[in-house]
Amino acid sequence: MKILIINGPNLNLLGKREPEVYGSTSFEEYFEELKSTFPDIELHYFQSNVEGELINKIHEVGFSFDAILLNAGGYTHTSVAISDAIAGVNTPTLEVHISNIYKREEFRHKSIISKSCVGMISGLGLKGYELGIRYFL
Repeated sequence: MKILIINGPNLNLLGKREPEVYGSTSFEEYFEELKSTFPDIELHYFQSNVEGELINKIHEVGFSFDAILLNAGGYTHTSVAISDAIAGVNTPTLEVHISNIYKREEFRHKSIISKSCVGMISGLGLKGYELGIRYFL
């Protein structure tokens, strides 16, 4: 099984950015834990702050991977283009958020990408990525 984790804007700052919201572990550190937890899964990771690069990556793997876990960051609430990219590929995508988007500012309560995803995990910290992998298993 091949799964790609895609993180969007500002998630490269995990471990440094707002640790009270996002924790103190970098995603690179956590990704190593995921690979140890799931040694039989071919896990890949991609992060970009650029909307078009996220779309290009979805297009690149969207017909050959078994699953995508996508934390689109702020683009969750603004990007019709990312939603369309998810809808345009065969690979199922699960939306993941580290924080509970419904406990934050009102503008974060609406996800434009949700309608194109198989589901959403929100508010369970980095553990949400592990649970997303387990869902696809």
